[in-house]
This record gives sequence, C-alpha cells and structure tokens, in this order.
Amino acid sequence: MEQWESSPRKPTPRRSLFSLKRDKSKPKASSKSTSPGTPPSSAKQQQPPLLQHASTREPPSQGVRPASVDVIKPAQARAVGGHMDPAIYRATTTAPVNIAVIKYWGKRDSHLNLPSNSSLSVTLNQRDLCTLTTASCSPKFQNDTLTLNNVSQPLDNVRTQACFRELRLLRHDLEAADPSLPALSTFPLRINSSNNFPTAAGLASSAAGFAALVRAIADLYELHQPPEQLSRIARQGSGSACRSLFGGYTAWHMGVRVDGSDSMAAAVAPVSHWPSMRALILVISDAKKDVSSTAGMQATVATSSLFATRAADVVPQRMGQMVAAIEHKDFSTFAFLTMRESNSFHATCADTWPPIFYLTDTSRAAIRVVEAINAAEGQMVTAYTFDAGPNAVIFFEEKHQSLVLATFRAIVGHVPGWPRVDNEARATTSYHAVQTDANVAEELRAGVSRVIMTSVGEGPRRVQDHLVDGQGNLLRKEEP
Repeated sequence: MEQWESSPRKPTPRRSLFSLKRDKSKPKASSKSTSPGTPPSSAKQQQPPLLQHASTREPPSQGVRPASVDVIKPAQARAVGGHMDPAIYRATTTAPVNIAVIKYWGKRDSHLNLPSNSSLSVTLNQRDLCTLTTASCSPKFQNDTLTLNNVSQPLDNVRTQACFRELRLLRHDLEAADPSLPALSTFPLRINSSNNFPTAAGLASSAAGFAALVRAIADLYELHQPPEQLSRIARQGSGSACRSLFGGYTAWHMGVRVDGSDSMAAAVAPVSHWPSMRALILVISDAKKDVSSTAGMQATVATSSLFATRAADVVPQRMGQMVAAIEHKDFSTFAFLTMRESNSFHATCADTWPPIFYLTDTSRAAIRVVEAINAAEGQMVTAYTFDAGPNAVIFFEEKHQSLVLATFRAIVGHVPGWPRVDNEARATTSYHAVQTDANVAEELRAGVSRVIMTSVGEGPRRVQDHLVDGQGNLLRKEEP
C-alpha cells in the first residue's frame, strides 16, 4: 500500500482553546441558537483532572503560520488561448481515522452538531487508514467541486458548506488585515480526496474525510488557528472528525454554550506517551446500515429511557476514569472501561424504540474470543469495542500482540489483511493460540471478510503527493 512522504511542517505548540473572534463589521455565519460499574482495583490511582474547560484557560499565544502554500504560477508567463493562465494554489494533507473508546451518541443541537456527551478516542496509524485530500483554488475555476476516490460528490450538503463558510471567513479576516495577500477566499475551491483503504470495507471514513478537508483548506489559506479551533469547524462536518485533527489520545468536550463555541477537541496524550497500543480491526460487514448513525441518535434521544442517565452520569464518570487510565498507561482499566462503554452504548441503542441492533452474531462471536483470551491469561490483555455497526476493533498492547494475533489468525486466517500483519508481527503463526468454542469460531470464520492491523498514530500531516496537477486537473489514483 502506497505511503506518502510528508514535507516538514513546523509543529503547532500546545495552546489554549479560545473563541473565534471576528470584526463586528464583518458578516458572521448564521447559527441556531445505569450504574457505570466499578473498574478493577488498578483504576483506584489518583485521577488527574480532566482537561480544563475552555473558559478557564489562558489566552492563546500567537499562532504559527503553516508551511508556505504550493503556488503554481503562470507557466513562464505562457499565454493560454490568448490569456494568461492564472496561478493555482494547492495544499495536500492526510488525516487519520479515530476509534472512540468513550462513545459519542446523541445531539443537543443537530444544526451545529453539538453532542449530548463528551467522548474520547484513539487515533489510528495513517499508514493503515487515512484520507488524502488536496485543496486547491484559482480564479480560473468556475465553481466549488468535490471528488472522492475519483467520483464527483454533491456539494449541497449543509455540513460541507458550513466548513467552507467558516474557513473562508477566517481567510477573509487575514486578507482584510493584510491587503497584499491574494484573495483566496474569493476563489472557487476544488477538493479532491482519496482513501488508502477500501471504501467497501465498511469502515467509517467521514471523520478522516472532514478532518482532511478542514486541515487541507486551512493549510491552503495559511490560517493561524491551532487544531483545537479548527476542530470546531470539522465538528460541523462530522462530529467525530474533530478528534481526527489530533494524534494519540483525544477528548471531544461537549461544551455547554448555546453557540457551540466551547464544543471542541483537545489532546489527552500524544502517541509518544503510550506508543505500544495496537488494534486489530475485524471487518464483518460492508453493507449499508439499516439505521444510520444520525437517525439512530435522534431516535435514541427521543425514546430511550437509558439515554439521559448515560449522558448525565455514566459518561462523565468514565471520561475521568479513562483519562486516568491513559495517563498511567493502565491497560487493564482501559480495557475494562472500553468494553463496558461499548456495551452501554449498544444497550442504549437496544433500549431505543423501535430497538436498534448494530451488532450481529459474528460481532458477538468476536466478543467471546476476546473473553476467552482474557480468561486464559487471567487478566485483561485485550478489549473489544464497536461503533454504530458490526465491525469489531480489538485493542491490545504490543507485548501481547503475538498471543492475540495467533488466536484470531487460527480462526480467520483465510481472509485478506494478514500479509501486512505478518510484516508487522512475525512469529504469530508459531505462537500458541487460545482455544475457543467451536461454534463461536465457526461463526467468526464465516462472518469476517477482512482484517486490518494497526496501531495508535499521529494526527494530520502536510504532504506533497497532490491529487491535482499544476493546471488543476485531477490525477487519478486507484482505490486500494
């Protein structure tokens, strides 16, 4: 699978969250106004305070301007059809997929994409799962366009338009302050995106997609805003996208303000803090869900008797416990909370009326294999989690990688994905696999179509592998 070489970009220093400020004379974008259980004893360490609320933080330091945008000048003043070919500006970024271990489910404001509860995720390695996006603009372009994997996409989506509007307003502010800057905010945009994993794999790609879109346009416009601020914009495209603007371990704070200005993501810990986290993804279904996440959230908020308690009591307590587990690199507590949280989320879906069932018999078989591994080891060395779909994400630490992979390979070794796993973890075939119930193994064997081995990874990267050429024409990339 192709890897893209990144060009160096100055790292953005850790900064406080702050509200986006505009000159009052400039137009603004319109806006509408169970018991959680007790973790293992290892969780009883002193818990660190959660990341500070935005309103309690210090003012931000001056932002660092991204690396210069790629400008394609008129080719040696060449005339095209008797006229000068205008400059084309472009910037390309990759963004990762993230997997929530504390789930986001339910909205307090659908228009602004404001969640009913905070959430926390692990960013996955972009070598295995990422979206590559080139944002380009030029006065020669006729109108805004968007393509995904070489296929034109409609742009009448209000969420995409919200991202365009907010980013253009930020660029307009720079241009108003410095008239010497080119008026990029007035040029039509071309957004070209490609995934490095099969779209048919049934993996949610909207988080990586909107994060890459926002980061690429921000780089194109040479915006100063740190990831926390940009996450507010990405959130309006896809809620989970705000977490994909960070690497490592990330929290999305729900916020309390009506305008959503304090609903944004922030880093909990970088990859370097706990780099040994691994994940095995079992792709169980690539079929379209019977109930979309948006429709499911709306139904849950309206009908579930468990929802209010989960949002008000269960999730806030687990957020604090999960931050503590990550700080102390306490996998036992991480695993316990991750599995209990996944179960709680799906119980709330089942409590919705009509009930929503995202898990399948194959999903439940994956749960039984994880339980068998933990029972054989006498401790929690692996954990499962499921988003709004049947695909299983199995977390474990590098030191237990051979055991976990050998056990799953003994059951689903016939499906695609294992060659990469072999490159990542040698000796999995010789390691003793945990024995599992024959019926459970048969269900898993029949239901899994692909595996993806990955690890915790970094956030968006500026790259030079552009998806458009110097004339703004699409360079075709085949989907893997």
